[in-house]
Amino acid sequence: MLSFLPSWLLGPLAFLLFVGNTLFWTPALFAASLLKAAIPLQGWRRLWTKAVTFVAETWSSGNIRGLGLIRRIRWEVHGVEDLGRKGWYLISSNHRSWVDIVVLQKIFHRRIPFPKFFLKKSLAYVPILGVAWWALDYPFMRRYTKAYLEKHPEKRGKDLEITQKACERFGNAPVAIINFMEGTRFTPQKHRLLSSPYRNLLPPKAGGIAFVLSSMGDRIRHLLDVTIVYPQESPSLWDLLSGKIRQVVVHVEKLEIPEEFRTGKYFEDAAVRERFQAWVREIWARKDALIERLRREHGLGPEALPA
Repeated sequence: MLSFLPSWLLGPLAFLLFVGNTLFWTPALFAASLLKAAIPLQGWRRLWTKAVTFVAETWSSGNIRGLGLIRRIRWEVHGVEDLGRKGWYLISSNHRSWVDIVVLQKIFHRRIPFPKFFLKKSLAYVPILGVAWWALDYPFMRRYTKAYLEKHPEKRGKDLEITQKACERFGNAPVAIINFMEGTRFTPQKHRLLSSPYRNLLPPKAGGIAFVLSSMGDRIRHLLDVTIVYPQESPSLWDLLSGKIRQVVVHVEKLEIPEEFRTGKYFEDAAVRERFQAWVREIWARKDALIERLRREHGLGPEALPA
């Protein structure tokens, strides 16, 4: 445990631990990625996908152990007991900070399939990371703007077609997809700008998870609704590395996704779209109330409202 060190020294040391862990595993990840790409045979790529996932999960284990060295954070996690590595999951969480990514990595580590994000197509060309994301079967998607589609109507539906093709890479292996329905991190300024009807959340965007379900709704049957609460309003990664985060409260609710929302008709049927959005708003209203309750129960105090 390094928690006896002052924060100004603990932060840089923790950063070096995480960087060192990443640098140690990067060659193995890169080598496995190249081997996967070398032979375009399904069985070969499936084998090396498992190898790449093993490396990624071992890297994640190192990060979690490093986190334990920084400070003994009090984790209050509920709802992860009834999960499994063979399950197919869509994960949605409130989004306060980049620390959320670390929290999700920690609470779901080796409990569910290695989580993946939908990434913008342009990120496929990021040096090293682009290859790693490809090797881990992160789906790259392209979303056309409304203005673009008005000029190029022939492209309508192409973004969904591209996403569906990307999802074919998952094959029959269980997967967990993470989506932040707020679309961005919560700030008081964004809360005011968007006139959010919620006290602790930005309005949810249903289109993102509808996109996932339109591609994989025949396999993904459960939504893991994650609620994260910190003592600080929006802690930074530096707060985490320097040992300033003492407690994290996480509540996970496993929800069955109604069948009509898994059929891919969100973009075609206005009535289905309205019911889907109402379902999402109901989840968000419960989450907003849950955040209030969790803060009271764990003595974290009231959340600061935007001025």
